Amino acid sequence: MVRPVPLPMLTVREVAEELAVCRATVYALLERGELERVWVGNSIRIPAASLEAFLARGRR
Repeated sequence: MVRPVPLPMLTVREVAEELAVCRATVYALLERGELERVWVGNSIRIPAASLEAFLARGRR
């Protein structure tokens, strides 16, 4: 069964640019569960809503 993917989706690089951090920091946030990840093939995508929620929590 294939689940629908919420749109829009961001790359790790795009999230890093938005947060003004390096990609390694974004990967650390993903590992800690502070950002949601969706696998698209072999690529990680972050739902824009997950980034918005992270920013709303006031965490960087």
